[in-house]
Amino acid sequence: MNWNEWIRQSHRWLSMVFTLTVIANFVARAISPGEPSPWITYAPLPPLFLMLFSGLYMFALPYTIKLQTKSHA
Repeated sequence: MNWNEWIRQSHRWLSMVFTLTVIANFVARAISPGEPSPWITYAPLPPLFLMLFSGLYMFALPYTIKLQTKSHA
């Protein structure tokens, strides 16, 4: 598996982790009478930040490939 496929696959898995942490956050807020624990509130943030970087990489990838092919032509 090359670098681009690895980043794309990790982005997919991170999106599933992010979705599960957001669902857990809503469930915790619905069940608990008060404010839920801070760790459950902030649990979606680490996968979200990792998805930000991998998403920006995948967004910029076609543009960098176009620039590379133009410079080699």
